[in-house]
Amino acid sequence: MPPDQADGSGAGVRVIASRLLPPPPSDLPAPPPEHVLRAFAAAAEPPELLAGGQGRSWRCGNIVIKPAPDPAEASWLATTFEQLPVAGVRLARPVRSSDGRWVVAGWSAQRFVSGSPAPRHDEILLAGIALHEALSEVPEPRFLRERSDLYSWADRLSWGEIADTDARTGTGHGASLFATLAAGRRPIEVTDQVVHGDLYGNVLFAGSAPPAIVDITPYWRPAPWAAAVVVVDALAWGGAPIELVAEWDRLPNWRQLLRRGLLFRLAASLAHPKTPPAQLVTMLSTAERITPYLD
Repeated sequence: MPPDQADGSGAGVRVIASRLLPPPPSDLPAPPPEHVLRAFAAAAEPPELLAGGQGRSWRCGNIVIKPAPDPAEASWLATTFEQLPVAGVRLARPVRSSDGRWVVAGWSAQRFVSGSPAPRHDEILLAGIALHEALSEVPEPRFLRERSDLYSWADRLSWGEIADTDARTGTGHGASLFATLAAGRRPIEVTDQVVHGDLYGNVLFAGSAPPAIVDITPYWRPAPWAAAVVVVDALAWGGAPIELVAEWDRLPNWRQLLRRGLLFRLAASLAHPKTPPAQLVTMLSTAERITPYLD
C-alpha cells in the first residue's frame, strides 16, 4: 500500500483543529487526552490531526503526539534517536514527559519537523544511507523478533523464514506472482542491522534545509534492503522511472535484495484486508515491471 504522508510534515498538510470544529465523526480518532498533553508540555495549543502517521498523529505547536501501541518499541525508538547524530539529516527527536517517561497512557511525543514528502528519489535513498550508517552499530532490539503485525509477517515471508500456511496472499494471480518471485530467491551473505523499513513518504523536504526523516519503522535487515523497498515504493507510488532500478545496482546483492523488497510489499498488499483494488492493481503492475530486472 502507498506510504502514509509523514506526520512531521508541515507544508501542504491538511489538519483538523480539534478545538475549532464540532466533535469529529466516529471514524476519526480522538485527540490525546488533556493529561497527556500536559505531560508533554503540549497543552497550550489545540491539537491538529495530521494527514500522515496513519491518520492518528496530532500536532500541538512544535510537538507531535501519536499512539504508542507497543511501549517497548516506542521507548527503544526514543532512547536510540534522542541524540543519534546523522550527517546531513534532520530527525524528529523524541520528547520526554514532565516526569521523564517516553510513553504516557499509550502516547509518545516528538519534535515537529517542517517539510513535505516529495518524489526526490535519489535524495531519499541518500538520506537513508546516512541514517543507516549512523545505525550500523546499534544492537538488534528484542521486540523485533516478537513483533507479529502484518508487515512483520510480510517481511519474514519475503525472506522465506516462514510459510504462508494460512494462504493470506490468496489464490489468484497475485499469489501466483508471489510464488514465482519467491522461487527466484537465492542464498546471499548479508550483514543485518537496524534499518528504517518505510522510508519512502517519510523523508521530508523543506526548501534548502537538509531532508528530515520521521516515523521510523525499525527492521533487522541489510541496509541495501531498505533502499530496495524505497525503489519499489518509488516505482509504485512516486512515478519513478524504471531506470531507478539499474541506477542503484551498485549496492551489494542488489537484485536479490530488490526481489525480497518487492516480495515484502507484494505480500503486505495481498494480505492487507483494506487494500483498495486499484492499489493492488498498481502493486501487481509494479511487480511485473520490476521482474525483468531481477536475477
